[in-house]
Amino acid sequence: MTLDVLANEIAAKAKAEAKAITDAARAQAKGIKAEAKAEADAARSEMVARAERESSQLSVEVVASARQANQKRELIARREELDATWNTVQAEVASADLKGRADILKSLLTEAKGAGDGMVLHPVSIDRKALTDQGFDLGDDVDGLGGFTLESTDGSIVLDFRFDSRLEDAWKSNLGAVNEAMFGN
Repeated sequence: MTLDVLANEIAAKAKAEAKAITDAARAQAKGIKAEAKAEADAARSEMVARAERESSQLSVEVVASARQANQKRELIARREELDATWNTVQAEVASADLKGRADILKSLLTEAKGAGDGMVLHPVSIDRKALTDQGFDLGDDVDGLGGFTLESTDGSIVLDFRFDSRLEDAWKSNLGAVNEAMFGN
C-alpha cells in the first residue's frame, strides 16, 4: 500500500466518522429541539389554562363586588329616605297645628289619671297651656314633641306620656309596613 492510498483511506474513514458524528449530533439536536418544543407547548398550555381560570375567577369576583357595592348603595339610599321620613314625621308631630293634638292629650290625661294621686305633671312646653287645670300639680317643662311626664313627689316614679316615646314605639312596630309602602319589598 502506498502512502497515498493509506492517506486517502485514513481521510475517507475520518470523513465517514466525522459525517457519522455530525449526523448523530444533528439527530440529537433535532430530538432536543422537539423535546424543548413539547415542554414549551405544555408550559404554554398550562399558563394559558391558569390565566383563563384566574380571569374567570376574577370576573366572577368583580361581578360579585359590583353587585355588593350596588346593594350597599341601595341600602344607604333607603336608610337616608327612612331617616328623612322619620324626621318629617317627628316635625309633623311636634307641630302645634297637629290635627287631633287636643284629642291625643285628652286620651293621655285619661290614662294618666289612673296613676294615682300626688303626681306632678311635667308638660312639654308646647302643650303647657292645654295641660293646666287638669287635676295635677304642674312642674317644670320637659323636652319632647308633645305630651307630658308624671313624676311622684319623691321622684322615685316617672311615667312617660310624651309623644316621643309613643311615636318611637309606633315607628318601630310599623317599620316593616313603612318599608313595604316606601320600597315595595
